[in-house]
Amino acid sequence: MSLMWEKSINPKDAIGWNGQTLKQMLEKSEKYLEETGRYAGLTELELKQQDPIRYERIFSRLRGGLVNAREIALNISASPIVKEIGELCFALYTPEGDSIALSTGIIVHVHTMSDAIKYMIRNGWEANPKIRPGDVFGNNDPFIGDVHNSDVHTIIPIFHENELIGWAGGVTHEIDVGASTPGSMAYGQTGRYEDGLIVTCEKIGENDELYASYELRAKKAVRAPMYWLLDERTRLAGCQMVRDAVLRVIEEEGIETYKRFTREVIEEGRLAFRDRVKEMLVPGKYEAPSFMDVPFEGEVRMPAYAAKNQLMHAPLELEIGKEGEFVLSLEGANKWGYHSFNCPPSAMQGALWVQLTQTLIPNDKVNDGAYFATRCILPKGSWSNPDNETLSTTLSWLFLIPSFTGMIRSLGRAYQARGYVEEVSAGYPGTWNLTMGGGPNQYGLDSAFTSFEHSCQGTGAGFIKDGEGYCAAMWNPEGDMGDIEAWEILEPLLYLGRRVKPQTAGMGKYRGGSGYESLRMVWKTPEQVIFNVGEGHVFHGAGIFGGYPGNTGYRHNLHNTNIKELIQKQLPLPCREGDPEDSQYSPLVKAEKEVLDYRALTLAEDFKEHDLYLAVQRGGPGLGDPLERDPKAIEQDLNDRDILPRFAERVFGAVFTSDDKGKYRVDEKATEKKRKQIRKERAAKSIPAAEYIKQQREQITKGDFYYPVRDMYVSSFELSEKWANKFRAFWNLPANFKF
Repeated sequence: MSLMWEKSINPKDAIGWNGQTLKQMLEKSEKYLEETGRYAGLTELELKQQDPIRYERIFSRLRGGLVNAREIALNISASPIVKEIGELCFALYTPEGDSIALSTGIIVHVHTMSDAIKYMIRNGWEANPKIRPGDVFGNNDPFIGDVHNSDVHTIIPIFHENELIGWAGGVTHEIDVGASTPGSMAYGQTGRYEDGLIVTCEKIGENDELYASYELRAKKAVRAPMYWLLDERTRLAGCQMVRDAVLRVIEEEGIETYKRFTREVIEEGRLAFRDRVKEMLVPGKYEAPSFMDVPFEGEVRMPAYAAKNQLMHAPLELEIGKEGEFVLSLEGANKWGYHSFNCPPSAMQGALWVQLTQTLIPNDKVNDGAYFATRCILPKGSWSNPDNETLSTTLSWLFLIPSFTGMIRSLGRAYQARGYVEEVSAGYPGTWNLTMGGGPNQYGLDSAFTSFEHSCQGTGAGFIKDGEGYCAAMWNPEGDMGDIEAWEILEPLLYLGRRVKPQTAGMGKYRGGSGYESLRMVWKTPEQVIFNVGEGHVFHGAGIFGGYPGNTGYRHNLHNTNIKELIQKQLPLPCREGDPEDSQYSPLVKAEKEVLDYRALTLAEDFKEHDLYLAVQRGGPGLGDPLERDPKAIEQDLNDRDILPRFAERVFGAVFTSDDKGKYRVDEKATEKKRKQIRKERAAKSIPAAEYIKQQREQITKGDFYYPVRDMYVSSFELSEKWANKFRAFWNLPANFKF
């Protein structure tokens, strides 16, 4: 559908190949793919077949240029999110906006930048504001192409002899976006107009320099302008290095060879993905729903229509075809909401991309070929494809992260069915808790912070091994918690401790990797507002094949404490909580107000100097029946404090003793005897599946649900008749049944 502001383009203004406009090139590319099923309509990869060494050399040089640009840009950046966590990536695109190759880093954004480039093409940027050599474009609008507006794109065109031959793009995550509350992913607002600085694919510079007017606007719009502007220069420098690398390849290989290569390498990526799916996965339909809680009932800082408890519904279905088809559907997802957790399609595509590159295609030759080999069904009007562009999207990850846990579980089942058991993962946890806030910092300046130590969670258990602890994030293949000292430079929060959190790992025959906790003290500031972010009432990182999920979150914060007095008297300070039912910091500290509950997702809360804030990270889900776990592994877990004794006894069926030094020893014979008893008790409590379904059906027909659950199903029924009929058929309900 043509947009009202679309401009007509005269042939003399065309900058595409062979006198074409970019829009003509994009339309032809899409037509070829639709009619032939092949990228650019290619039936053969001639360059690859005739001169494979040259072909591979070109790819290696282009990708090397991208990785080199990222590594240099990363090391010159001043932003701790970029420098400590590596929240940076670069990619090279065709004139139509399809990715050719990409660097390492947060590659979730390779396709979001593709969406941004195609938006500019479809909406006549070639005529107005024009696309010229040396121009610089910026974008962070999720409804154009992004996940949320804290991820900022810098995109430059690459010209060769007055012909646009491609684009270079870079992206980083910013510390603050100037929203109504501080932080990079602030929430609590109900619409786009409170989301802060949004740059909508605008021209922000020319002649390889940023406009002074743009820099001034950014400086006045965000609470941490130094980092915004330094990151902007970091991305621009990296894009220029990518452009230089491309032009060197063209100079040596020739422009026609380069053009041919860019078409073939994307088609190769499409073919390789299809072959990989056929090789690794058993065809069929795999279903794995997940949920996320939004506990805002009674919140006085939000309008009444938004201040309610809500539940996200992600009924994910993955269909694998016998010819390598890969179709991911969220048919049945419920409606968008008046919150900041809505996910436009670009965000969903980005998440699919970053998950595929860590599972099915974990290699360096990855590009949009894999994207063209997949299909996503995102129901219009749902949280995964809102039909209202005035919504807030500052923390789209809150819904996006839980939804894709189902894809990893589905892939795990498909791997196992094919026999590739070493590839199986029980999934991943949410990357919570996100520590974020702002106010007067330790330097006396009004500022904001977002700690990215949550880029380190436990991984899911494997089919043949335990998960890894505190090392990963689903959105960052190079997960890292960063140095304590780096965060303390940015944030007016001192670390009293950062320790492994017991009982965060999902239990099973193989357990998930453990999470950890950070105990922070507000320091050298009269006040701060700080968020708690995460799930507290539902599990979304469910286990697999009988394994348990990892931990959910909770909040345990102390306000108006006697910490200052403890410091003055040189008395012991707490360094961890450990077991929340036997907290190791509450007995040491007196506080006028102690907050301990399951509300892990809160709006910004007031903290004063010497208040304590606890950030609990998550452990990965488990795999297999916990009663099948090796007793020696349980003994090791007890001694490493990865699990708590009461869970070792109740869930794993372990019988153990401990000496006066706290060293545990598991009795294998007594454990086996106890496990036999537990299995007998299980059998005695069990009921036939048909009886269980009958009981649940009665609950459904009565509508006996807590209102957020009922509202969720009502919304899913309204948005998808197909999913509603599927639900009715499964529960044998009348054709006219509604909640």
